[in-house]
Amino acid sequence: MKKLALVGMLVMGLFIGQAQAQSAKVLVATGGIGGVYYYYGTQVAEILTKNNAVQATAIQTAASVDNMLLIRDKTDSDKKTYFLATVLPDTAYFTVTGKHEKFGEKPVKANILWMMYPNYLHVVTTNQSGIKNLADLRDKRVSTGAPGSGTEFTALNLLKAAGINPQDFKKWEKLGAKESDEALANGTIDAYFWSGGLPTGSIVELANTLKRKGMNLALVPLPKTDPGVAAFMEEFKGLADPTLISKDVYGLTDDVPTLAFWNMFVGPENLPEDLAYTITKTVFENLDTLHASVKPSKDTTAENTARFVGTTAIPFHPGAVRYFKEKGLVK
Repeated sequence: MKKLALVGMLVMGLFIGQAQAQSAKVLVATGGIGGVYYYYGTQVAEILTKNNAVQATAIQTAASVDNMLLIRDKTDSDKKTYFLATVLPDTAYFTVTGKHEKFGEKPVKANILWMMYPNYLHVVTTNQSGIKNLADLRDKRVSTGAPGSGTEFTALNLLKAAGINPQDFKKWEKLGAKESDEALANGTIDAYFWSGGLPTGSIVELANTLKRKGMNLALVPLPKTDPGVAAFMEEFKGLADPTLISKDVYGLTDDVPTLAFWNMFVGPENLPEDLAYTITKTVFENLDTLHASVKPSKDTTAENTARFVGTTAIPFHPGAVRYFKEKGLVK
């Protein structure tokens, strides 16, 4: 009788979870067209919808900061409307803890569903710009990323650590990925910041465009020995790791030192546990589709996520943890 009761409870729980998924509405906040976030989030939404996990729609945004605002201000559990989002780890940390200026009085209540892939900080320029290090950005025409984006947040914090005031740039732009590519190719800026996966498709296209114009793509080195980089890593311990962008990724002459940040796929704290479980399970049972569509997503694996569970400043959602426990990857 006890076994029958247990089976009945499990079946009932399954039906409840399915009912929640069918009645809920999920919006996946991504990033700008041309960046990996946009394509990653769009593919996740398609996987969830096509597999009848939940009705999901991807929306274009300015990325990380705006995405966290959407989770905080637009999620409405009474209407069963939930925002999920792609986000940089430093942005997630500062918005959840209230250390970001837009979240000081009202931090966002968010949980991690899974880890996506490492983001690599790019400072993109050309071989003719004369920019060889972070300090050379002074007196140049520079874009720090779209307003409200994770790229902008990281760029401004790195510049602050390096003692560089963007107000002192010869020209300070705040452009998204696609607009930055166009501006660099047209010669209206000298460099721009971008935080994205490898390869970022728009930068691959930019390299080809520059070659047709008689120039070569270049990335500004950000070694841990650079005073600005060292100061940034000291202030944001545990959020960034020194790494290299291989010269083969964009056809460069040398490997380029930079910083890597593991992107997070997050949802609101009040996302129902069964729904969070269903979303996570559906995506991870269809990783072949995601990997085939978005190259950087090759690092989205159950094993990569499982090693972060219990170690992050932002907690994982209980529904997601349940899935990784079922896989035997988390105790």
